Amino acid sequence: MSDPLAALAAVPAVAEAVEAARTACERLRWHEAFRRRWREVRAESGLRAAAASAALDGAPVGVDVLRAWATGGGAPGGGPDSVAAGALRAQAVLEAALPALGGRGGGASVPLPQLVARVHAAAAAGLLPDAELGRPRAGDAHDLRGLGAAPPADEAAARLAALADVVRGTAAPGLVVVAVVHAELLVVRPFAAANGVTARAVARYLTATTGLDPTGAVLPEPGWQAAPAPYLAGAARYATGTPEGVAAWLVASAHAVRAGADAAREVADQVLAGRLGGPEPRG
Repeated sequence: MSDPLAALAAVPAVAEAVEAARTACERLRWHEAFRRRWREVRAESGLRAAAASAALDGAPVGVDVLRAWATGGGAPGGGPDSVAAGALRAQAVLEAALPALGGRGGGASVPLPQLVARVHAAAAAGLLPDAELGRPRAGDAHDLRGLGAAPPADEAAARLAALADVVRGTAAPGLVVVAVVHAELLVVRPFAAANGVTARAVARYLTATTGLDPTGAVLPEPGWQAAPAPYLAGAARYATGTPEGVAAWLVASAHAVRAGADAAREVADQVLAGRLGGPEPRG
């Protein structure tokens, strides 16, 4: 049986970028903060990831607002607040599912279809009727319009099922799995809304559970937030299905993870220094 993701990983430019990202994540793992305070680093990184993801979907409420919501300091209303609250709930879902750092196991324990459905149900609450939470759309997608028209609903459902089969049987490096799942969820848009937040949260979970970043703290999301046009353009190039477009997305994803490891290191430094809750990080 062929392994298309492994074939992608063998492309020289992709292999080089993947190795650089893996090395950056490995260096992060040995930061002193992860000896006893990994939960704090993971939680703070999660807040920043959720804030950046919400901003990418048009809800730039900021880290401090999400931190207040997470600690019971106010209930979000409608509009952009619902998007941001969904990003925060999606982050909580994936954090609850992540294995403890240094614990036994470490593989993805939640099958991809179930993971996607759980995350979407959290992300889309307040945006869609309850009957549509975690369920593939029956009509059109209403978000991520910068990627052009989404595939018809039946095609989207078929691609999501095929993606689950490919991920289950691949031997490709974790980063390739993460990048392909991320892109497919953006491009296919399997739900009527909240596809962006769902794609990034699922990618975040897989980044940890594939072994790429067992800390669960790597922060590519602020980098995407700082450059939303290239982020969507990369997904659009991936959607063409050309070898060049797919490879470019994989390389860009690897670069984002490498930068995200540096961003997570800054969070770890802040945890050790007791500076949590200060100014939001740039980009």
